Amino acid sequence: MALLQISEPGQSPQPHQRKYAVGIDLGTTNSLVATVRSGTAEVLTDEQGRALLPSVVHYNAEGPSCVGYEAAEHSSSDPLNTLSSVKRLLGRGIGDIKTLGGNLPYQFSPDQGGMPKIETAYGALSPIQVSAEILSKLVGRAQLAFDSQLDGAVITVPAYFDDAQRQATKDAATLAGIKVLRLLSEPTAAAIAYGLDQPQSQQDAERTIAVYDLGGGTFDISLLRLSRGVFQVLATGGDSALGGDDLDRAIADWLRRELQMEDDLSPVEQRVLMQAAKSAKEELSEVSEVRLEILDTTILLSREQMHQLVDQLIDQTLRACKRALRDANTDHTEIDNVVLVGGSTRMPRVREKVAELFGCEPQCHLDPDQVVALGAAKQADLLIGNKSADDMLLLDVIPLSLGIETMGGLTEKIIHRNTTIPVAKAQEFTTFKDGQTAMSIHVLQGERELVADCRSLARFELRGIPPMVAGSAKIQVTYQVDADGLLSVSAREQTSGVESRIEVRPSYGLGDAEITQMLQDSFSHAQQDMQVRALREQQVEADRMIEDLQAAIDQDAADLLDQSELQCLQVALAELAQLRQTSDDHRQLARQIEVVGKTSEDFAARRMDASVKRALAGLSLDDALK
Repeated sequence: MALLQISEPGQSPQPHQRKYAVGIDLGTTNSLVATVRSGTAEVLTDEQGRALLPSVVHYNAEGPSCVGYEAAEHSSSDPLNTLSSVKRLLGRGIGDIKTLGGNLPYQFSPDQGGMPKIETAYGALSPIQVSAEILSKLVGRAQLAFDSQLDGAVITVPAYFDDAQRQATKDAATLAGIKVLRLLSEPTAAAIAYGLDQPQSQQDAERTIAVYDLGGGTFDISLLRLSRGVFQVLATGGDSALGGDDLDRAIADWLRRELQMEDDLSPVEQRVLMQAAKSAKEELSEVSEVRLEILDTTILLSREQMHQLVDQLIDQTLRACKRALRDANTDHTEIDNVVLVGGSTRMPRVREKVAELFGCEPQCHLDPDQVVALGAAKQADLLIGNKSADDMLLLDVIPLSLGIETMGGLTEKIIHRNTTIPVAKAQEFTTFKDGQTAMSIHVLQGERELVADCRSLARFELRGIPPMVAGSAKIQVTYQVDADGLLSVSAREQTSGVESRIEVRPSYGLGDAEITQMLQDSFSHAQQDMQVRALREQQVEADRMIEDLQAAIDQDAADLLDQSELQCLQVALAELAQLRQTSDDHRQLARQIEVVGKTSEDFAARRMDASVKRALAGLSLDDALK
């Protein structure tokens, strides 16, 4: 018997109504939008059939005049108002401009939150506002293709983007009116596009995949493991300030020297040299030598010369690959597939060096410019509900550990780096002093043991803790990282239920070089950090013992100790106080703490007995037993 769907009068049953979702690759140099039609992911083009949208916006006094190819035409004639490569500035601080944007011909000014703003004829603009214009253009392309409003989008970000950079990307999407279904790491999206999530045989069911993504402005390496339908990121690495633009710049600097031009170039001269360098790089992928006509001068550049100029930068990416392999406890011989992503991987030199490192020929049959957007489109189709969620499970990781400050300026890690997200972890803490009614929560990011060596993300206070003896309160601190890699922290006192929470939304974040440096420092200072942490922990324990024991002596020593016992205890306590100030040997401090503990054992027992007697005073045996 067939089933008949019944609807209300005037309404049409739509059992197979499709929602419209897209995947967006918001790139440094070019951006794309893709969707899934009839089960196949495809890139959406503009009216001229072009898939790529240059990530360029031109502004005049009235606002954004054009986006994409038309805006790029203003690069040489009006460079100060033609904004490109703003992805490098997302989530960054004004202090990062010298290292990240020093070659950009813009005038910068800080806003109240420390984010850089770019001065234009329209006014000061944040990278978020500029990125929103690019996203709006892509959404318009999608709505034209669907003849409908967009229901949601998956937007890709470099795997090494930290919390601030991810949040800035999400803010740009919100400003563009986009419902963000997920922020997806670019390498993960690329692996999906290649269908590596769909094993062809039982032998392929468990594989380790390296995704090498060298785009216009960022580099990412991700090691992914496919096991029983679960797609997990083992480790990530890279450099969000290294890409094809830097290869172009290395060639442009050589051209400047050959032309005997001064270091301080005008914005127009910078653009001319960069465009010539980019053209030379692309031509040398096909021929062995190019002839360049620049400022009425002819210059010859061979492929071998170009290799000498760019090899150092390519080698930087290979060092990041080796670090990622170490982080994942994996050898290059264990990699089953290598996927190349990003327009810069078209360079034969890049493919040659990657193949040499991993010992296998990389996969590059899909258009490297489109592959990330295609993978994001597949994920968007799944998340919007057009496809079974059982088809694919993506597990991403956080790049740096998240922790909390404890007594002594120490960092207690709550979520360790390379932990799969989304994740929520809780840890219980207590008060340090009697009667303490508030606690300061300091959220940290980094791998070192001391607060001073980590990055501060946020601070907030938990107030209203019932006054209790030190160590009696139970305060549960919960760290939660969502699927987009964004963090929220809550603190709750268990007995009273008082709670406080914060969403960590920094205005700018760590640069990739800073993240890499923090990881390197954690390895090189590991032994030293362990020694420092052990010393700080003993110092905190000494402070607690000195404070508690001195208070007990002041209160009860006259009644419970004779003069010789008191003198013996005071001498041991004085020696501990002296060592606390002068010793840098945690073992020596621990031994003295043990001495004080043993010396005060009888005193502690007498205080306990006296306390019990006071509590039972005036009570009958029956009352005491109740």
